[in-house]
Amino acid sequence: MKAEYDLSKMKSRKNPYAAKLKKFVTMRLSEDVIGYFKKMADETGVPYQSLINLYLRDCVSQHRKIDITWQNKSQVS
Repeated sequence: MKAEYDLSKMKSRKNPYAAKLKKFVTMRLSEDVIGYFKKMADETGVPYQSLINLYLRDCVSQHRKIDITWQNKSQVS
């Protein structure tokens, strides 16, 4: 092995994994939601944060849309 290496002649290139890097975010989630994913994590051996990420990734890949329309009390029987 050389004592020193000359890296000045190396060509730089983009990190091929840069698009797949995760971004740290802070979220407020209900305790029941966290409990649900933690229970699933215990059953599967996959960390609960990874399970939440996998679920959200599936929503993105399937282009799922959430329906948050509110019903009037008169429409509910």
